Amino acid sequence: MSITKTITRNKVSTGQKVAFGIGMLANQMFPAILGIFMVVLVKSLGFNGWMWSLVYFFPRIFDAITDPIMGFISDNTKSKWGRRRQYVFIGAIMMGIAYIFMWQLFKENTLNYNFWYFFLWSIVFYLGLTFFSVPYVAMGYEMSDDFHERTNIMAVAQWIGQWAWVIAPWFWVIMDDKDLFPSSDVAVRELAYWVAIPCTICAMVPALFIKSKSTADEDYEPLTLSNIGGSLEKILESFKEAFKIKEFRKLCAATFLIFNAFNTVAALTYFVIVYKLFNGDVAATGIWVALFGCLGALGTTFIVIPAVTWMSRVMGKKKAFLLSQGISVVGYIMLWFLFVPGKPWMYIIALPFFSFGIGSLFTIMMSMTADVIDIDELNSGLRREGIFGAIYWWMVKVGFAIAGGLSGVIIAVVGFDPDLVTTDQQSAVDGLHAFFCFFPMIGTLLAMYIMRNYDVTEARANDIRAELDKRKKEL
Repeated sequence: MSITKTITRNKVSTGQKVAFGIGMLANQMFPAILGIFMVVLVKSLGFNGWMWSLVYFFPRIFDAITDPIMGFISDNTKSKWGRRRQYVFIGAIMMGIAYIFMWQLFKENTLNYNFWYFFLWSIVFYLGLTFFSVPYVAMGYEMSDDFHERTNIMAVAQWIGQWAWVIAPWFWVIMDDKDLFPSSDVAVRELAYWVAIPCTICAMVPALFIKSKSTADEDYEPLTLSNIGGSLEKILESFKEAFKIKEFRKLCAATFLIFNAFNTVAALTYFVIVYKLFNGDVAATGIWVALFGCLGALGTTFIVIPAVTWMSRVMGKKKAFLLSQGISVVGYIMLWFLFVPGKPWMYIIALPFFSFGIGSLFTIMMSMTADVIDIDELNSGLRREGIFGAIYWWMVKVGFAIAGGLSGVIIAVVGFDPDLVTTDQQSAVDGLHAFFCFFPMIGTLLAMYIMRNYDVTEARANDIRAELDKRKKEL
């Protein structure tokens, strides 16, 4: 008999939700400002194209490879502190130390020295990110088994995490202020401390304050060196089992399309605003580049996340996803018409609509992933939040690396030259603008098509939880 009424289980206190959300602020602030700082590598330190590509791609691919291994380790850790907290704490410290050291770059050093120095420290940073992010995300998945409470947890986390994207764009303004810093390389050396220390503290909060039960007596896979070394076969098997769940395949594919289509053109934002609206005049552009990111993030924080949380409760997660992405399609179309030279303020009208796409994505998708993990437990008898989180974010990270490469391809395809004013390359600038608006819109429409028959409803989720509860009572 199907359970159609709302079942409330395992409510999570506001304090626990906020503690998880503070970790999300660090999880988003580190990479948000990292992307801004990396411009200095080319602008001030002379990194050439292949150096840029290597420091951009390899650490992220390394991160994507180590994530599933960390998921296996985290899922099978037997400890009085539970499976996650110790790794989150260690990862937070590793990220903070590496972030400071990786930006201690000086023009006086040779180009090769700066390249290898940054490259090696970035590997350490991404290893710390793996130690932190995989068990951290898994903590969120296992905080509640209630259908709607999972959305509430992710909504609070994304609301707090969005402040990273409100704050980060203003680093463009701070770095270029000659009254504060004589050059941008000096700026990143000093600002690295101001980023790393508070972000490290925020990253440690979930480890210190989120409750977790002891797993010292659990019957997990033994974490011997030989077993971890041989875990790749188990990890590959876990990948296969995860992707046998069609609902999980849909979540991964839809996220890949929306997030990475968005990030492919996000790197073009600076050029589209400066060249489409201000004829390539950087000085005249002022704060309009920073405002685009800041206002979009504020829209996500105060409009999108509360609205999507409400929609999810009223109409279900799938319909909330489809509606929010549909609104974002309207926003992309509006951006095509509202990028008017000499009238930059007009793009602000489109931002609340545009923000629904990427702004709603992880609030809903991470909640849906927690529901899918219940399906996996029903099928396998195992709780594998770490593995599922690692697989999900593996899709995101590999796609993010691909998106970085596609940004350069788009610039080459349209023939854009940053040394020319817009009037000398109008067709190239119009081409950038077209990709900026319509490339993510196509990704969004494809994702909506994939998710059209996603069928983990509240009733089905409650049936699954009831069966899992019954099994536990019978043990």
